[in-house]
Amino acid sequence: MSSRPDILAIDQFPPAIKERLESLFTIHQYEGTEALSPYADKIRGVATGGGSGLPRPIMDALPALEVISVNGVGTDQIDLEKARQRKIGVATTLGTLTDDVADMAIALMLAVMRETVLNDRLVRAGKWPTQPLPLSRSVNKKRMGIAGFGHIGQAIAHRATAFGMELAYFNSRPRPESTVRFEPDLKALADWSDVLVLAVSGGPRSANMVDAAILDALGPDGVLINIARGSVVDEAALLSALKQKRIAGAGLDVFQNEPNINPEFFTLENTVLQAHQASATVETRTAMGNLMVDNLVAHFEGKPLLTPIL
Repeated sequence: MSSRPDILAIDQFPPAIKERLESLFTIHQYEGTEALSPYADKIRGVATGGGSGLPRPIMDALPALEVISVNGVGTDQIDLEKARQRKIGVATTLGTLTDDVADMAIALMLAVMRETVLNDRLVRAGKWPTQPLPLSRSVNKKRMGIAGFGHIGQAIAHRATAFGMELAYFNSRPRPESTVRFEPDLKALADWSDVLVLAVSGGPRSANMVDAAILDALGPDGVLINIARGSVVDEAALLSALKQKRIAGAGLDVFQNEPNINPEFFTLENTVLQAHQASATVETRTAMGNLMVDNLVAHFEGKPLLTPIL
């Protein structure tokens, strides 16, 4: 690159990624829309996270914007149609986080069904000698339904086969290349499943797709695992189902209004809660950050984006 393009950083990034960005670009850390005006017309690129995206008011305030590079796979917080109209390139870190997110889905399933967090709490409280510990439930040969059968959904299915689980999936279209059974109706999938794993994309199309009817179909022995987006689940319906034991439990990595989640979750023993940590390993976050930077570099060197969405 013959110059140092001006980049707006929406999120904070790990030190090594921040250092690399600063070595290549002139970085402006986002501090609110009111602080943009001194440099808004110079911003040619945005570095952001999947959860933060680029809200429309910020996009509208950047007349010279050429490219948005996302440190994640979520684009539900980016107006892709507006980006398309303005010919703004959008890239994600597709492919870098698949394995760790799939691992987290399996970890949450095991933690909920084998009661590992509850047992840890009882042992630490000194209750092992005096209080019978609960029997957990086997994962072996249970039925897993996967809602969303992209890279992550398929990686979850691959892992679940090691437990001898029977598999089926719901998706916007069938995947004929897969031997896993396609179920076109989410409620039917929930009714069939012992474990329902959510791996769908966020956005308006999937908002609250898991509602009271889906949870009732999953039933009192069913477990919900969400490593997708908090917006996919009607949280009021989920909290009600968990409190009333209309489902057996839930393992949740994502929530609505995170990180300030509904405190009612803290009172439930039949949940395992994570702080949106599915991709949060040193290895994956390093690979994600570097790919985010590489996409910016490619654009400003006049090359195609490496992992484009637009």
